[in-house]
Amino acid sequence: MSNGNWVIDNLNNALATWNAKLAEILQIITQSPTEFKGGGIWNVVVNIHGALQAVGMALLVLFFVIGVVKTCGSFAEVKKPEHALKLFIRFALAKGVVTYGLDLMMALFNIVQGIISSIMSAAGFGTTTQTILPDTIVQAIENCGFWASIPLWAVTLIGGLFITVLSFIMILTVYARFFKIFLYTAIAPVPLASFAGEPSQSIGKAFLKGYAAVCLEGAIIVLACVIFSVFASSPPVVDTSASAVTMVWSYIGESVFNMLVLVGAVKMADRVVREMMGL
Repeated sequence: MSNGNWVIDNLNNALATWNAKLAEILQIITQSPTEFKGGGIWNVVVNIHGALQAVGMALLVLFFVIGVVKTCGSFAEVKKPEHALKLFIRFALAKGVVTYGLDLMMALFNIVQGIISSIMSAAGFGTTTQTILPDTIVQAIENCGFWASIPLWAVTLIGGLFITVLSFIMILTVYARFFKIFLYTAIAPVPLASFAGEPSQSIGKAFLKGYAAVCLEGAIIVLACVIFSVFASSPPVVDTSASAVTMVWSYIGESVFNMLVLVGAVKMADRVVREMMGL
């Protein structure tokens, strides 16, 4: 709601943007890809995945043949029942992975979503803490005259810009995670076909590890939000004896620092997961 004071309104708008983006993160992070933006993107991804299954089947045969050539010293080895059975089982399992790859990936995603729900339940983290402008600062700004408020305009403009930029950087990171999930899902049949050959199976393993890492980014982001909620639960201390400019500058500085901690943790989620998984 507009206060009628440009300085107060600017700060309130910046903080409202931050609060809205933080709440949107929790809403997005607990969503399934099938529900994201009404499910329209997921339908396109599923269609692409289905179209690439034909390519995956062709590559399945190719990787299998390459694997047989590289692992068998001679054609006589292929005739051995135990070796032929091993090759048949590998081919059948690889075909099953390509055919039911979408189900496998969704099962992995649902496991991670269960982890995220457990984290939020254990922390009692249902909603985000709202960041609001303290009444003492509002009163100090309102009591400023025209000339005294000129420095406040510059401080407020810079602080509001920082808060708004940090809000969008944070939400873009969360959106980027969903887009990576869509990309992995769409292209999945091609790398999963590599399981048909022993020499090429490392490609499929790396793909599944990468997909698991992208899914686990959601758990790290939620953990970062939980830690930030506790870290920033106490509002910045305001020195009421200082001038209005000093009070606003001190409040914005401490608030931006707290926000930088969360944005940095969210941005590092992919790196943290890959370090944990040795990727």
